[in-house]
Amino acid sequence: MKLLAAPFALVFTVLAFFCTFVLCASEKLFGFLSGLALIGAVILFITGEMFGGALFLGVAFLVSPVGLPALAGKLSEALANVGGSLRGFIAN
Repeated sequence: MKLLAAPFALVFTVLAFFCTFVLCASEKLFGFLSGLALIGAVILFITGEMFGGALFLGVAFLVSPVGLPALAGKLSEALANVGGSLRGFIAN
């Protein structure tokens, strides 16, 4: 049984490291895009475009560090936990 779990542990561990790397690399870009979307939302609100401003505000929230990157971080942690559990199963 442990022999079957070893490749899955390796895959989950490598996938977690890759996802963490991509998340860290894209964090600055998403922060910059979030700032641009927020500035665009403020400009649209000032000009009277409420729907466009709300849409840009929603986009700014999604790409901010508390939006989709936070969800991706939780998924990356979950992958790392699964890989760690499998490695613990193999070690015992």
